[in-house]
Amino acid sequence: MKKILRYGLISAVALTGAGCKLPFNQLPDFVQGSVTTTQYDGVTNDLLTGGLGASGLANPAAPAFNDPINPTAEELRTLAIYNNYRALVDTVPGGGYGEFFGPQVDRSGEGLISGEETLAFMTVEGSDVPVTVMVQIPDSFDPKNACMVTAPSSGSRGIYGAIGTAGEWGLKKGCAVVYTDKGSGTGSHNLATNSAQRIDGTLTQTEEPVQFRADLDDTARGDFDTAWPDRFAYKHAHSKVNPEADWGRHVLQSIEFGFYVLNEKFGQETGNGRTVIKIKPKKTLVIASSVSNGGGASVRAAELDENGLIDGVAVSEPNVNPQVDTSFTIRQGNGPALAEHSRSLLDYTTALAVYQGCANIAPEVRDVAPLNSVFNNFTVAENICNSLANKGLVTGATTDDRASDALRILEEEVGIQPEQNLLAPVHFGLAVAQSISVTYANAYGQAGVEDRLCGVSLAATGAGGAVTPITSTQEAALFSASNGIPPSAGVNLVYDNAEGQPTNLAVSASPSTSQQDYGLDALLCLRNLALGTDVVADAPLTGDAAAWSERIADGIDAIRASGNLRGKPTVFVTGRSDAILPINHTSRPYFGLNQRVEGSDSNLRYYEILNAHHLDVLNGFPGIADRYVPLHHYYFEALDLVWANLTDKQDLPPSQVVRTVPRGDITNPLSVANLTPIAANPDAGDRILFSNDQVQIPD
Repeated sequence: MKKILRYGLISAVALTGAGCKLPFNQLPDFVQGSVTTTQYDGVTNDLLTGGLGASGLANPAAPAFNDPINPTAEELRTLAIYNNYRALVDTVPGGGYGEFFGPQVDRSGEGLISGEETLAFMTVEGSDVPVTVMVQIPDSFDPKNACMVTAPSSGSRGIYGAIGTAGEWGLKKGCAVVYTDKGSGTGSHNLATNSAQRIDGTLTQTEEPVQFRADLDDTARGDFDTAWPDRFAYKHAHSKVNPEADWGRHVLQSIEFGFYVLNEKFGQETGNGRTVIKIKPKKTLVIASSVSNGGGASVRAAELDENGLIDGVAVSEPNVNPQVDTSFTIRQGNGPALAEHSRSLLDYTTALAVYQGCANIAPEVRDVAPLNSVFNNFTVAENICNSLANKGLVTGATTDDRASDALRILEEEVGIQPEQNLLAPVHFGLAVAQSISVTYANAYGQAGVEDRLCGVSLAATGAGGAVTPITSTQEAALFSASNGIPPSAGVNLVYDNAEGQPTNLAVSASPSTSQQDYGLDALLCLRNLALGTDVVADAPLTGDAAAWSERIADGIDAIRASGNLRGKPTVFVTGRSDAILPINHTSRPYFGLNQRVEGSDSNLRYYEILNAHHLDVLNGFPGIADRYVPLHHYYFEALDLVWANLTDKQDLPPSQVVRTVPRGDITNPLSVANLTPIAANPDAGDRILFSNDQVQIPD
C-alpha cells in the first residue's frame, strides 16, 4: 500500500461537460483542502474488499481492531467496507453470493482488485458543509476504452456505502468508480466532547477539517450539553442544509472530480506544471448508478446534466420524489385507479411510523409476517393501538379491530402496497420509518441539533432507555459501523419529552397517554409537520409548529424530481414488495411522469420484480429467504442492459413485470430457475404501459 498526499491549487475552472475544450486539467474549485491518493496492491489490501476477499466479506465474524479505542484509518476502512457490503448484499450461503454476484464471480481467487483510491472533501455553492468524494481506479482501467460508474451512497451511509453495489460492478468492469456520501454520510459530532470524524474516520477534538460539526460555538455547545448531556449531532439531520436538494449536484461534481483524478494519472505532463487532458468526457462511457438514495441521487444528476456528462442510468429501488402530476393515475391489474400517488417520503414514512406499530398485530399480519415477534414487542404494539384509538385515529372495539384499521389506513388512505405487509413489521422493529422520519424532517426543515425537533435528540442509551455517555469503543467505530441515520451503532433516537425522563424512543411513554407506546406523541408531531395539520384535532397547525411545517414543505419542494431524463437510456428495477420506498409513490409515478414529460423521446424502462424487496440482507433469515429473491441480481442485470445499449446498441427490453420464483425453504440454494430474466420480448400480459393517462401494471 502506497499513500500520496496531493495539495491541489484551487482553480476557478472545472470540467463542465462532454463538449469541453479545456487544454489543461485543473482541480475543480469545489474541492476543499488536500487530495489524498492511496495505491492498493490487490494482495494485502484492495479497492473492493478492504483486503478481506470474498470469503472475508462472507465471514459472520467482523474484522477486529488491534486497539479498539484507537483504530487505524486502514482498520476503519476495512471494517467500513465489510459492514457496508453486508448491509446491502445477502452473503449467506445459498442466497446467490458467489454464484450470481460477489467479488469472486467472473474473477479468479478471492476477487481482490488492485488500483488507486483518491479521497477529498468538496462543497456545493451556498453551503460550507463538507461532502466526501472518492474515486477508485482499478489497475484494469483502459484509457483507450475509458468508462466511469457513479456510486453515491445508499441511505445516509458514508463514502463506502455503495461499495458492494455500483462499486463491485464498476470495478469488475474495469471502470473508474466515483463515490460521494451526498452530504449525509456517517459524520457525527459528540457534543459532550467535541469529538468528530476526519475524512478517514479517525476521531479528533481539534479544529481541523472533519466530516461534520454542528453549527454551535463553544459557549452554545456547552450550554446545550448542560441542558441535554451526551447528545450527538449527525450531518444528514443537523447540518442546517437540505442535502437531498443537492444530491444530483453532488453526483455531477463527483464525475468532474473523477475526470480530474483520471487525468492526474493518465494525462500528459507538459513540463510547465500542467497536464494535458487525455481522458475526455466525450470519449468516456459514464453510467449514473447506485441503489435506494444513491439511485435517486443518480436520477437527479441525469435530470440536471445540461452538459451531457452522463450517457446512461441504471438504478435499483431509487428514492425519487416525483413532482406531483394528477393528470395520470396508476392501476395494477383490474384494481382501482390510484390518483393520490407521488406522496413525499416524509408523508408516507411518518404514516408508517405512526400506524405500523399497531398494524403489526393485525390478524392478517401478526402470525404470518416472518420474524414479527422477534423484532417487535406485542405489548407495546397493543399500547400503540390503544393510544391511536383514544386519539380517534383508528376505530374498533377490540385490539384486533384497531390493528386491522391501522393496516387499512396504510393501504387504502396512504397507498401502501399489500405486498409490503409481510416485511413492514421487521422494518418497524428495525426503526426504519422512525429514523427516516426524524432525520428527514430535520433535514428538510434545515433544523439544527439545538432545535430538537418534536422533542427528539440522538444519544446512546442504557438500561431502561435512559441516556448514557457512549463508550469509547463504540464511538471509535462509528465511521465503520454507523449507517448515518440513528438508531445505529450505539446511538439511538431519544424522546426528550417522554414521561419521566428522556428515554430511548422505542421504550418511551407518551405524556398524553402515560403508557409505553413507542413515544407516539413524538411520531404524531412529525406526522403533523409532514402534513401541515394536527391530525388529532383535524385542524391547521399554529405557531412554531406551523413555521416548521412550512420550512419542511419548502424543503420537500426542493427535492422533487422533474421526470426529464434528457432522453438518456435508463433502467429502473424495483421490487414490488418494497416496504421502505412504496412503489406507488416512487418508481411507478416517476415512470408515468417521465412519459408525460418526455413522451416518445423517453428511453426509460421500468422493471418491477415480483417477490423482491428493499433490503436483500434480510434474505439471509428463515421465513424471508423462503419468499424473496435478491433484487441485487436484477440491479446488476440492469447495469448489463444499459452497458450493452451504450456499447453495442442493443435495444433495452420493454418495461415489464418480472415473475420470479421463490426458492422455498432457506436450505434450497437459489438457482437460475428462481431468477426469471428480464425478457427481450415480454408477453403482452407482463408489459408495463402508459396509456390513456394511466400507468398500467399487470398483476
